[in-house]
Amino acid sequence: MKSILENSLSNSFSYQEYRYLVTNLFKNGKVTGNEQSESLVHYTELNEARMHRLDKTMKVTDDVKSFLENLKADYIWLVISEGWCGDAAQILPITNKMALTSNKIDFRIVLRDDNEALMNNFLTNGSKSIPILILLEKDTLKVINHFGPRPKPAIDLVKNYKEKFGIIDETIKTDLQKWYLQDKGVSTQQEIIGLIK
Repeated sequence: MKSILENSLSNSFSYQEYRYLVTNLFKNGKVTGNEQSESLVHYTELNEARMHRLDKTMKVTDDVKSFLENLKADYIWLVISEGWCGDAAQILPITNKMALTSNKIDFRIVLRDDNEALMNNFLTNGSKSIPILILLEKDTLKVINHFGPRPKPAIDLVKNYKEKFGIIDETIKTDLQKWYLQDKGVSTQQEIIGLIK
């Protein structure tokens, strides 16, 4: 596992580098990842607007900020993502803001399709769901815990819809985005802090 993590970290991006990569690909009608399609370009366009807004408006809660400012150990927060992923567009801005509140967190992002060995260690019910935030001890690269692909209330929202209607369609995708808007990143913050405590 350590060699997989080292390899992934050597190919990782800062938050700003990731945003630049996704934006530049989108401007050229392309997306991150192995699959290229009009629908993925469309989702990337939506995510670009979301992330731009969330980078400006997302706030770390006072209790989470206080906890992160007082971390004793050094961490790497490594996120597996792709630019077209709607959940990633909601979660990356808040995890980045959380990381910025502490000098003990090195925040890095890798692309799922370029890091298959890493992704295969963090499957969700057998699928390559993203984003996945891996919490690592900085010195040893020991995996402390991981979070994702979305906070529990959002997981339940999608699960209940799928059980009722048998599909994931545009209705639940819209409902999920509304849930994220109302939650303002609070559930994500609380769950990540809970994994460190």
